[in-house]
Amino acid sequence: MNATALECRDSGAIANLMCRRQEEDAIISEALAILRRRTSRASYERANSPTEVRRLLMLTYGAAEKEHFGILWLDVKNRIIKREILFTGTLASCHVYPREVVKAGLALNASGCILFHNHPSGMAEPSEADRLLTRNITQALGLVDMRVLDHIIVTGELAYSFAEHGEL
Repeated sequence: MNATALECRDSGAIANLMCRRQEEDAIISEALAILRRRTSRASYERANSPTEVRRLLMLTYGAAEKEHFGILWLDVKNRIIKREILFTGTLASCHVYPREVVKAGLALNASGCILFHNHPSGMAEPSEADRLLTRNITQALGLVDMRVLDHIIVTGELAYSFAEHGEL
């Protein structure tokens, strides 16, 4: 029996509840870590529906403490070539450069992509900056014949799809 378990057993009712919550939080944290490990590149290759892609993105990036902007690069048959994080920011923002996005897509000879980023705030609703960024990247990639199929914003429990909301 570990020290925490002994402390919990010997303390009062309120302390027992707090200890139990700490133990449950540790179990949940470990379960999420296992899920994240299992959402490797191979999992994305098998994802064959928008719902599955959103679920995998939520599991992988939804609990991140910083904003991450990434792309699922697609071939001409919309199969995933590569998943990559291009930019990492802070708690509330991430600087994204369309020029670098275009360079990355050209390097892979991608035909299209799905943009994604997380919101550590827990709110999946896009900001005006998110909408402007999506338009700018869509235009930049369009100049080199690459299509943006979607931009998905994820949190641990929510996801927002620009395509499903008619914004692409």
